[in-house]
Amino acid sequence: MRGQLSYAASARNDLEHLDPNVARRILDKLDWYVMQENPLRFAEHLTDSPHGEYRFRVGDYRVLFDVRRGIIIVLEILRIKHRREVYK
Repeated sequence: MRGQLSYAASARNDLEHLDPNVARRILDKLDWYVMQENPLRFAEHLTDSPHGEYRFRVGDYRVLFDVRRGIIIVLEILRIKHRREVYK
C-alpha cells in the first residue's frame, strides 16, 4: 500500500525557511518513506498533539502529518520543524 504526499501551506512555509540542503534531504527522505509498502511502519503515532497524528524523524527534524485513507493513503504533511521547536 504505497502513499501519496500532500503539503499544507504551513509545511511549504517551513521548508522555505530551511537551509536548501536540509530541505532537499527532508524531501528525499519523505519520497523514500512514501514509496515503501507501508510508510506508517516508519512513523511514530503522537498522542495529544495539536499539530498532527503521526511524525517521521529526519535527522534533527520532525515531520508532522495526518493520514487520509482511501484507495491510496495520502500523507498530509502539516509541519516540518527542528526537534527543539516542533512540540511547542
